[in-house]
Amino acid sequence: MSIAAQSADLDYLHVADPAHFVDGSIFDIFKKLRRDDPVHYCADSALGAYWSVTRYEDIMTVDTSHNIYSSAAALGGIVIDDAIQNDPDNDFQLENFIAMDQPRHTPQRKAVQPIASPPAIDSFKDLVRERTARVLDSLPEGETFNWVEHVSIELTVQMLATLFDFPFEDRHKLVRWSDIATASEGSELIVDQKARIAELMECLEYFTKLHNQRVKEDPKFDLISMMAHDPNTSNLAPQAYLANILLLIVGGNDTTRNSMTASIYGGSKFPEQIERLRADRSLIPQMVSEVIRWQTPLAHMRRTALQDTELGGKLIKKGDKVVMWYLSGNYDTDMFTDPERIDLDRHNANRHMSFGFGIHRCLGLRIGELQLRILWEEMLDRFKSIEVMGPPSRVHSNFVHGYTQLPVKLTRF
Repeated sequence: MSIAAQSADLDYLHVADPAHFVDGSIFDIFKKLRRDDPVHYCADSALGAYWSVTRYEDIMTVDTSHNIYSSAAALGGIVIDDAIQNDPDNDFQLENFIAMDQPRHTPQRKAVQPIASPPAIDSFKDLVRERTARVLDSLPEGETFNWVEHVSIELTVQMLATLFDFPFEDRHKLVRWSDIATASEGSELIVDQKARIAELMECLEYFTKLHNQRVKEDPKFDLISMMAHDPNTSNLAPQAYLANILLLIVGGNDTTRNSMTASIYGGSKFPEQIERLRADRSLIPQMVSEVIRWQTPLAHMRRTALQDTELGGKLIKKGDKVVMWYLSGNYDTDMFTDPERIDLDRHNANRHMSFGFGIHRCLGLRIGELQLRILWEEMLDRFKSIEVMGPPSRVHSNFVHGYTQLPVKLTRF
């Protein structure tokens, strides 16, 4: 157990300090909380007071009790850092459909839901495979390169550009906007909220032009056109439109790209599991679920209590900030045996909580799974080995649980 977890006074423990996620000490902290204080109150932090919910069953209770725990942006939204959702000094509030309660949530979600339907996902298969093959064939052999930049980001942003029918030559703008939207203040990416807003307004300007073009055209099968032609999303206020765009960008970017990287890093830690994949490719879907559990690409979601309530023997008061730590729930030994391991025999890997539950369950989860599955099918055809050459560099965030660098060297057959 880390020094941080051993010495932490629970009364003053600031679970959401991004430093815990960068150095990996968060896993020992979560283990201590699940054992000693599974519904933990931090009375004072740079992010205000908040409850940390760390056990699987308690997280499930919060995530599915929409009448008790609110996602509404007006109450703080879905992330622990209120500044990301709402800056009262600038009247800047990002209210997207995941940061809405019923009955407002479902109509906006339905506007874009066809993009993730089974027929749509089936229609993407050939394109995803073609692009994956092209990217993998372009990689250098026998020299170290950053897997995050050359594979995870590139494959994810290509898919994201397709979903939006976004100008392909500008696709890396989507990566930047995703990173800016979720970055913690003081990180290398963002200095303060003012700088964040300035870049996000550039995103709004770009997507507004695309919206104005699509609304004049016949409906097409892309996210911008769907929003432009659906009565529930066609006339959103500028900040509401931006909020939904950012939700779709982040949802389609961070989760898949960090799971792709995790599959390589995790494979290096448990090489016997990769050998099993080589021997039996029918295990690839199981591996995809297990890696998504093991990584948990979004560490938390936040809710706000709408009424006084009890959770885990603690009194949650109306207005309290309640944080569901998915990353902890996915490592709860009451649910997952030996959770630190990637285990292709795990019978309940698909019960991970990385995509959430209830009405806010991730819209594009099947698209992400498709990309990961095809990536591994194509890699097993090409590479004798992918060797991790050093430790990964991690995102400075308590929300996005991911990587900025993973040095690797590959050998082809």
